[in-house]
Amino acid sequence: MITLDDVRAAAARISPFVRRTPSMAAEPAQHPLAAGARVSLKLESLQVSGSFKARGAFSRLTLLGDEARAKGLVTASGGNHGIAVAYAARAAGLAATVVVPTAVHPDKAARIRSYGATLIVEGAVWDEANARARAIAEETGAAYVHPFADPAVAAGQGTIALEVLDDDPGIDTLLVAIGGGGLISGVATAAAALKPGIRIVGVEPAGAPTLHDSLAAGEVVTLAAVTTRVPTLAARRTETATFDLIRRHVREVVLVEDEDLARAARHLWVEYGIAADLSGAASAAALLAGAYRPDPGERVCAIVCGAGADALATCHRGVPDIVL
Repeated sequence: MITLDDVRAAAARISPFVRRTPSMAAEPAQHPLAAGARVSLKLESLQVSGSFKARGAFSRLTLLGDEARAKGLVTASGGNHGIAVAYAARAAGLAATVVVPTAVHPDKAARIRSYGATLIVEGAVWDEANARARAIAEETGAAYVHPFADPAVAAGQGTIALEVLDDDPGIDTLLVAIGGGGLISGVATAAAALKPGIRIVGVEPAGAPTLHDSLAAGEVVTLAAVTTRVPTLAARRTETATFDLIRRHVREVVLVEDEDLARAARHLWVEYGIAADLSGAASAAALLAGAYRPDPGERVCAIVCGAGADALATCHRGVPDIVL
């Protein structure tokens, strides 16, 4: 699907439009994410549009010719990808239509509209929204931008690995949230090429174990149901090319509960002042909940992949910290 050369080419194309986000040490901290390990946080929550998705959106947009751009862009999203496509379209002076499921966070829906995109709400989960987006693309001729199964999008997401390993070539393990698999497929491809033997660990909600179950089955499976309340991590099915990359490069996929995601978002806010959405907190949740237990001295980078006010919501609901 993609190679390191594709990722490097994407990095060159998107550099005028995205931020090189910082990595920060997770210590000193009153309550470490993982005692005994050396953890860093890659702050894609500081990316333009609020998530890593801007990398993939601009990677695809910069490959579209004038004819393909003429009728605008269309996509389906749980929230962050839609924001990124709307942002990229506005930057290029293009129209955009974003289809989201009913569970989309109101703040994310508002941000999509704020960039001038047309917002359509369709279906309970991303897969149903995506069927509508594909139909719109077919009817109108708009360029469809897949959130994870497009090679250009995955290559854009993979540029994160270039930055992480440039900042710290000694990283042993990357923790990466999984929705449909675009982020981890891109990151894993680049990281494995740059540092053979690096451990790539995916993190999914227990209520949407799409890649976890597919890896266990040895083939792509379609979940009978999605029960997570986190729409940005709620794909019922990945694509074969994405699955093949993940199967080749990802060591394991661990599962966390929605409550773990909420507690991790709260922890990132209280301990570090990082405003992450629930998907952005997934990598931290894997550490805090013990779904991934690093060895003493292991150098772990947890990608905080999206911003949001979910930590403040947990404060208002009185969700208890698991470590404080």
